[in-house]
Amino acid sequence: MYIIEMQNITKKFPGIVANDDVTLQLKKGEIHALLGENGAGKSTLMSVLFGLYKPEGGRILKNGQEVNITGPNDATALGIGMVHQHFKLVHNFTVLENIILGVETTHRGVLQMKDAREKVLSLSKQYGLGIDVGKEIQDITVGMQQRVEILKMLYRENEILIFDEPTAVLTPQEIDALMQTMKGLAAEGRSILFITHKLDEIKAVADRCTVLRKGKKIGTVDVADTSKEELSEMMVGRKVVLSLDKKEANVGELILDVRGLSMKGEDGHKNKLTDVSLTVNAGEIVCVAGIEGNGQTDLVYALTGLAPISGGAITMMGKDITKTKIRERGRLGMAHIPEDRHRHGLVLDYILAYNAILQIYFTPRFQQSGFLKQGEIRDYAEWLIRQFDIRSGRGADTITRSMSGGNQQKVIVGREIDRDPHLLIAVQPTRGLDVGAIEHIHQQLLKQRDEGKAVLLISLELEEVMNISDRILVMYEGEIVANADPKAVSYQELGLYMSGAKREVVG
Repeated sequence: MYIIEMQNITKKFPGIVANDDVTLQLKKGEIHALLGENGAGKSTLMSVLFGLYKPEGGRILKNGQEVNITGPNDATALGIGMVHQHFKLVHNFTVLENIILGVETTHRGVLQMKDAREKVLSLSKQYGLGIDVGKEIQDITVGMQQRVEILKMLYRENEILIFDEPTAVLTPQEIDALMQTMKGLAAEGRSILFITHKLDEIKAVADRCTVLRKGKKIGTVDVADTSKEELSEMMVGRKVVLSLDKKEANVGELILDVRGLSMKGEDGHKNKLTDVSLTVNAGEIVCVAGIEGNGQTDLVYALTGLAPISGGAITMMGKDITKTKIRERGRLGMAHIPEDRHRHGLVLDYILAYNAILQIYFTPRFQQSGFLKQGEIRDYAEWLIRQFDIRSGRGADTITRSMSGGNQQKVIVGREIDRDPHLLIAVQPTRGLDVGAIEHIHQQLLKQRDEGKAVLLISLELEEVMNISDRILVMYEGEIVANADPKAVSYQELGLYMSGAKREVVG
């Protein structure tokens, strides 16, 4: 008998069958991975289990008994909890307030926080999820926010835990800690459903893996008996090259020259950036590595014009752009794949076609006499969809909010690369993407480099950093502490630089 059995689930949206007669069986105490391309229907299937969507067909059984899940409250009552890809937290509430939200204990209308606090601190200690329960969500890192989501499930004593892309926003160290936590939860009898694109993570923690492709179930396999290559082929329907075929860089002229860049912290606190200098030449990929929150985001904001600097100079193609407006930087040949696609990359309630031209809608190609050329815009969007394999229910007319995170990312990557930039600033370009899409984007970045473009890549994925970069810069607490050759540096040495345990003089 299975603790959870989803039988023949069918879920449809306008223009697309997200889940097509899918059956999933979860054993008690196992970690069961759910693998598939972006838009394969993984999150939809888990949203059906958690009560966020009502399926058109199929049924759900718990311990062999059919159950009716009409909403998240029903799921919670059945012991099902979910950590969503985009966390569901109230940013101006404290950690403790978020954890107990919806299951508060009151006495005569007054919140009773003492017992709740003690229980949360006990759970935090038991599972190694050390966190300050008095801090507001907006003041803690993304990794800590995920710990809050896990504690929410543990506080509710959920026995079935759903993790939707739990490592997409975590550092390598946080990923290791999460994997250990998941193993500990399974060892004490909890059952885990784990949505991921990352084959290494599946091999590290999962017992079994169910693969979806274009809404259909391809199969369920024992992870120990299945290679990464076999899993990736099941996922995308073809053989995937897991190693990059990268030729030697042909380094050309200086494209970006940054000298002594500084950025003040809030309220006079420690600088966000201190005396940062770097160069990126045509024909090379320079990667900025580091643990999240060490100034990489601020560096990108400074380079792209999203935030003011307090000192230093930025030169691109020999022109001082230190005080240049964002649009002018784009016209000079700077393209930007942003870290936060929802905040800086897309207008979620626009259709895909309009998001495809956000940076270039004012050009003669797409407007005349102040009026948009709707036919030209739609044709361009459809071309982008074909070029970058963007999955969308209604093509160019798809509301962007309704698309999967990975397909939203493909829209941004496609439009920025198609602008034919001199300098491409790519921040976490493969975050949340499946192995097939990552392969495609890595090939696109290498193509840019081989065509003589300058690429500045910011990544938290050490494997990506080592595989694709020609030079590695490591940031720690707002400073560049290493300029390394990926052929000569080890993962361990990079880790020392990233944690501040080692630094070199960078000129």
